[in-house]
Amino acid sequence: MIDLIVSLRDHPDAPGHVFRLVAKDGHPAAGTTVPEPAAALAAVERFGEDVFFPQPGPPRVCTQQYGGPQIAVVTGTFHGRDVHSTFTRTDGCEIARWNAMGPLLGGTAT
Repeated sequence: MIDLIVSLRDHPDAPGHVFRLVAKDGHPAAGTTVPEPAAALAAVERFGEDVFFPQPGPPRVCTQQYGGPQIAVVTGTFHGRDVHSTFTRTDGCEIARWNAMGPLLGGTAT
């Protein structure tokens, strides 16, 4: 089961948008409000384990590019595990995380 709530802001002082993804048995379920539920579920199933629960590893080198002031906080459960992840666009690594989960965050994957 997946039950995730996304709180998204275009910048820190902007009003927020809230989306929800609920999935049972591999399909979006009642209560889902993300714009494209099937795409959001596909992104979460493909990248969720690595994005929500990253394993320690060697230091990463991230490009020093700025993708914008957007911020998203994802909370809830992913296959029985608690999720609390923050997404930003502050450097290349964070932009890549954002893009991978784009459909969950109300956009598209790139």
